[in-house]
Amino acid sequence: MVAVYAAVVSFLAYATIFGFRKTYSVATFDGMSVAGIGYKELLVIVQAIGYLSSKFYGIAFIGELNRSGRWKTIFLLVGISWIAWLLFAITPAPYNIIFLFMNGFPLGLLWGVIFSYIEGRRATDFIGAALAVSFIFSSGFVKSVGNYLMVVQGVAEKWMPFVAGAVFVPFLILFVYLMERIPPPMAEDVAVRTVRVPMTKVQRIAFVRTFLPGIVLLVLLYAFLTIFREIRDNFIANMWQEMGYRNQPELFLQTEVPITLCILILIGSMIVIRNNYKAFIVSLIFVMAGFAVAGISTYLFVYHEISPVIWVTMVGMGLYMGYIPYNCVLFERLIATFRIPANVGFLIYLADSVGYIGSVGVIITKGVFKLNLRWTVFYSNSVMILSVIGIIGTGLAIWYFVKKYHRENMVSSTPVSVTSV
Repeated sequence: MVAVYAAVVSFLAYATIFGFRKTYSVATFDGMSVAGIGYKELLVIVQAIGYLSSKFYGIAFIGELNRSGRWKTIFLLVGISWIAWLLFAITPAPYNIIFLFMNGFPLGLLWGVIFSYIEGRRATDFIGAALAVSFIFSSGFVKSVGNYLMVVQGVAEKWMPFVAGAVFVPFLILFVYLMERIPPPMAEDVAVRTVRVPMTKVQRIAFVRTFLPGIVLLVLLYAFLTIFREIRDNFIANMWQEMGYRNQPELFLQTEVPITLCILILIGSMIVIRNNYKAFIVSLIFVMAGFAVAGISTYLFVYHEISPVIWVTMVGMGLYMGYIPYNCVLFERLIATFRIPANVGFLIYLADSVGYIGSVGVIITKGVFKLNLRWTVFYSNSVMILSVIGIIGTGLAIWYFVKKYHRENMVSSTPVSVTSV
């Protein structure tokens, strides 16, 4: 019952938090530009830079996070992001662009805070899967809310994100209160999944050195997946328009709900794999399969073998098959496999910091250097290329960790202390 309760309330809490970040992406800001660069592209870039900056800051902030008083941290960070939308609305364009940084930075820290409530449990795979799929479902849901506010309620594009935030505030208060009531891991959880502790700078460096080749591969793979996800998430409204679908808010839910359910079942089912090493390798196989699904579905779309709706759904399915394990299972089982006292938040933010560099770089390359490509063409070509790289890279990562595990004979060994590496 604790696992189900934790899964539901963490899912709902993060889904409401997403309402303060992504509703603006449904607006297209047609005809607006600054120095020849699209206004919408600048908004995405500045918010992404804020989000990126928070990931570097979060390596230490989340890695050293104290478990007490987390609810205050959540409300403070969300409050800053919501005020940023108010300042965005009342400040004339293009001077309001800077407030996207103010919005993105605090929101980028919240995933690690939320995940700290659920890590280190025997049921973390299931709970984490529910939490992680929240940003698949909520991505479509909050866009539908934003589209509804503009199309039905007549809210102006620049006011819509702030108004949407007001809609989500009471739900956030309720769900954070409920999340605070999640009990800490039991002794049985600690015995199976290893104790989760704040990590000093020395411990974080030692951990990375212990698994350096594997960590590099995992982080680069995550960067590719982040690029896939962020472009799709930020510019899907533009791609729908390019493909002939206008003013159809139901499309956001039509594509995201099936993905949410499938990923939740797929990743959540890993709770039945009790052996941490096997579960870790299976999670890497999921990543590889995700790259394959994204690449193959995009190839079929480019050659007109599947419809745009099926393509958007399948490419989303593929990238989330790879992306979600990083945020709930892969690092969780890595720590448990090698029995090192640590925390998942540090590893997630390490990967995110590099992942968002790639995402911002792609958006800047297309927007600032004015590549003469439509978003649909640019995205489909990128997915096919990066999926091939991803499959090869995942294969190398599996090879490295299999060799590492057997070399150290971790089945019968004692826990490793990162302070002694």
